Amino acid sequence: MTLKDKAAIVGIGTTQFYRRGQSGDRTHLELMVEAARNAADDAGLSLHDIDGFSYYQGGFDSGLLASALGIEDLKYSVLMTGGGGGSQGSIINAAQAVNSGLADVVLCVKALKSGGPAGRRIGRMGAQLRTQRNFDGVDQDFTIPFGLMSPGQGFALMARQHMHKFGTTVRQFGEVAVATRMHASRNPAALYRDPITLEDHENSRMIADPLRLLDYCLETDGGTALIITSAERAKDLKQKPVKITGAAMGGPGRFGQGIFWHQMPDEYFQQSSHHTVAERLYAMAGMGPADIDVAQMYDHFTPQVIAQIEDYGFCARGEGGPFVEDGGIRFDTGRLPLNTHGGNLSEVYLLGLTHTIEGVRQMRGTSTSQVDGAETCLVTSGPGILPTSALILTN
Repeated sequence: MTLKDKAAIVGIGTTQFYRRGQSGDRTHLELMVEAARNAADDAGLSLHDIDGFSYYQGGFDSGLLASALGIEDLKYSVLMTGGGGGSQGSIINAAQAVNSGLADVVLCVKALKSGGPAGRRIGRMGAQLRTQRNFDGVDQDFTIPFGLMSPGQGFALMARQHMHKFGTTVRQFGEVAVATRMHASRNPAALYRDPITLEDHENSRMIADPLRLLDYCLETDGGTALIITSAERAKDLKQKPVKITGAAMGGPGRFGQGIFWHQMPDEYFQQSSHHTVAERLYAMAGMGPADIDVAQMYDHFTPQVIAQIEDYGFCARGEGGPFVEDGGIRFDTGRLPLNTHGGNLSEVYLLGLTHTIEGVRQMRGTSTSQVDGAETCLVTSGPGILPTSALILTN
């Protein structure tokens, strides 16, 4: 049995986006409730219609959220592991629930709020890496003494190896930042909208060689939500249904803990942990890279966008850098229009559901950087870890 076209995204919602620490006294719960309400309104549904929750990256207290939303009968609640790698997996779990009859209308919801009395403290991309995870082994004892302590440092090692093996350049990383900022400049909701140049990227502060400030995602607060129901029920709702045509999660087992240990085989080290997910995703959808009109790829660090482009077969291994050059991922000229909302690098960093929301907008034809005639959209989750996940959306 396949999940292909059995479920649809029918509602999307966000809160206002904030730079980290600027959401004031708004609580984590308030952000989630507002995003959920906006998604329900978008779908033409009542909050009382929701009977399932699907989370990722630590989840939330379902009893508290059900009470706050006025849920009458909660039939389903599930958590996808994998940090940002679980973002599209939460959509997959919701789709499986409605397809199996465990729930009728499932809410996928995520919010980030800076720590403090009104917040819920979580690990951040600039925080010390080893305090964010529990390890059963002693592998961290071989990295911490040498200063390998943050996600940016871990991804910098993978980026340097890609440069060494394939000749990838800093300017190619920069094109990812420049292109996504150009898209963000067209998006009123984006937090960073001032255009940047390749020279701005090269002159930005070095953080973890070869990664500069403009290679890093933002640090932000806000809430996101999507509503999933069956493809049959979706036909009668307010919005044009966006079908989940392909879905896959997991990744190559030997990738292990990825950036948190760097013990994967050499051939995996330049990859994004997505290549086996890509194979299964295309197989379910009955598609290949040539069938994808637009992509929303998780972009916490620019080199991982290039690695994902390779893993999903848009070019050969090692050719991702040249692929993005000269506008290759820009919405109006690119061979693969990518992150048309501005992504984690320029719109907002809320661990992945904003990419799904932009994919829905592209399929509805309402993006601020709309790709003409787009009928298929690839959406990916956080690379460099296991498990990760991805979707192909169609209209």
